[in-house]
Amino acid sequence: MPSEAFDNIVALIRAADLSVSLDEQRAGYELLGSMIPPAAGVTVEAGEVGGVPGDWIAPAEPAGVDGGRTILYLHGGGYSIGSAQTHRGMLTHLAKAARARLFTVDYRLAPEHPYPAALDDAAAAYRALLDDGVDPSRLAVAGDSAGGGLALALLLRLRDEGVALPATVTPISPWVDLTLSGDSLSIGGIDDPLLTSEALTQWVANYLGPTDPASPTASPLFADLTGLPPLLIQVGDQEVLLDDSRRLAERAEAAGVKTELVVAPDMVHVWHMFGDLTPESSDAIRSTADWIVAHTT
Repeated sequence: MPSEAFDNIVALIRAADLSVSLDEQRAGYELLGSMIPPAAGVTVEAGEVGGVPGDWIAPAEPAGVDGGRTILYLHGGGYSIGSAQTHRGMLTHLAKAARARLFTVDYRLAPEHPYPAALDDAAAAYRALLDDGVDPSRLAVAGDSAGGGLALALLLRLRDEGVALPATVTPISPWVDLTLSGDSLSIGGIDDPLLTSEALTQWVANYLGPTDPASPTASPLFADLTGLPPLLIQVGDQEVLLDDSRRLAERAEAAGVKTELVVAPDMVHVWHMFGDLTPESSDAIRSTADWIVAHTT
């Protein structure tokens, strides 16, 4: 059973009105993010990589960074909302647990900047990290929700262009099917307070416009995943996007990709966002960090 702290946060989210304008969605997400306390002993500095703005997050001494371990993080928000700031609290805990320096990409949002703007920004940041001397074997790419799908789309582009891939990719509650064909979007028994099929439909329109939603770098679920690095997928069993993760794991394993799928009981979309406010989110962040450490050491 979920902890009382987890249930209390979910109850607050359920009380929110999700049928609001895009500007209100963005403001609400910023407010939610600002409520997550940062980890102690972690520095956050605004910066840019490859001309793309974002946050540099790193644990200070004595824990510090383990050698050159680096995480490139792509935030969620349906390609339409979210920012480096919305995820700052959560990511201070991830950077500290992984003993890594972490850059959150503040990629351009739709509908002002539709596909492939977010992918272009992610690729520019990744290439710049390599140009700056980051060792790919010490580099992880991570992301949540749309950012999880974007992380996989990024690796597909890099693979096809012959760029050295990172040591691992760790999508959290990834949105990898913009055709919205997963059964968990419509079957009963799913109780997700954070996402609705209506919101996802609007975000698809914002991001893709006339682009085919089945395009591999829009919906990595339909891509050839051969050659991707080890993959950790974490998802809650109360997510409307549950089947995105299940099907992604099946396709990755069939393509020969080392894959671990973790389906967390009673968890909602990107429960990691709650930082250290709940034991469930703390445990999930630690699991992500442990995987990254194991694959970048």
